[in-house]
Amino acid sequence: MQRVERDLNRFRRIVRGQIKKNLRKYMSQGELIGRQGRRMVSIPMPQIDIPRFRYGAKQSGGVGQGEGKEGDPIGRGDPQQGGPGEAGSEPGEHILEVDISLEELAQIMGEELELPNIEPKGKQNIVTEKVKYSRIRRVGPESLRHFKRSYKEALRRQISSGLYDPKRPVIVPIRDDFRYRSWTETPAPQSNAIILYMMDVSGSMGTEQKETVRHTAFWIETWLRSQYQEIDIVYIVHDAAAKEVDKETFYHLREGGGTRISSAFKLCNQIIDERYSPEEWNIYPFHFSDGDNWGDGDTEICFKVLENDLLPKSNMFCYGQVRSLYGSGSFLHDLNRKFKEHEKVSAAEIANRAQILDAIKVFLGKGK
Repeated sequence: MQRVERDLNRFRRIVRGQIKKNLRKYMSQGELIGRQGRRMVSIPMPQIDIPRFRYGAKQSGGVGQGEGKEGDPIGRGDPQQGGPGEAGSEPGEHILEVDISLEELAQIMGEELELPNIEPKGKQNIVTEKVKYSRIRRVGPESLRHFKRSYKEALRRQISSGLYDPKRPVIVPIRDDFRYRSWTETPAPQSNAIILYMMDVSGSMGTEQKETVRHTAFWIETWLRSQYQEIDIVYIVHDAAAKEVDKETFYHLREGGGTRISSAFKLCNQIIDERYSPEEWNIYPFHFSDGDNWGDGDTEICFKVLENDLLPKSNMFCYGQVRSLYGSGSFLHDLNRKFKEHEKVSAAEIANRAQILDAIKVFLGKGK
């Protein structure tokens, strides 16, 4: 068993090393997200060779061996002869798929990106009852029977009553000897977080831009779930007006018209005020856009909402600017000019999927 455990641990180390080596590829492709199951992800690992045994006599013939001259037909099924082929008997090359938990995947990403663990805000802790089995009772379900304590009680009873025979040390417990594990409930802080995803869905944001946002959001959520007990997610879309939608609509809705980013910021702030008190929740607004915004002073309105409302309530505010076929606007430049030194603001350009890794490090690298 110890040898099996050693081999298993070695295999896990190999898998972790391969994932780290190819992390940028996994983060930029939708293949991994599509393989997501219930708290598990199936990752294709074509780089790992699985050894297998082949039985047969040594040097018993094969490709390039045996009688014949150069140019002779190789037998039935030769494509040059036009004959039908036969089913092969040798195994083909396959890609190994490895199941890994999202928690371990987040740990690998944190190690590779050198992400610090998040320090939750002090007032967000919700007090819950933590159950710990630390007591012993005389009654309880059989599944919680404490064998060692029951044995001791039976031994003590037999010795005190003179029934114990050292030459034949048979201990027979009776009902009164049984002891059961019991629990105590102690108050424990539980950290919760809310992610508010906002995205521009105007005509300039195409399918490719939405896929980039989807992949980025998957990795953001994966990391934050490893840091908090509970995660709520809110989805907001906007063009000139903003509205809250479900996840499916968020990634597939496309509308026309202009872009007014402040509408999303105002709705985000309204949702926080109505449902997520900063005293109880760690708050993470993320906004994705191609950078184009309404020119009638809307960018300044966005900055006022950020400065007066969102930033005081949030752990971090993150902005990702994806590159559009129609070119990118100046919102990223304007945001950096206004809030570049602000400890709660992180902004990054995501020109293509290969830059998702760099954007995640910018967004989550402050550990807030």
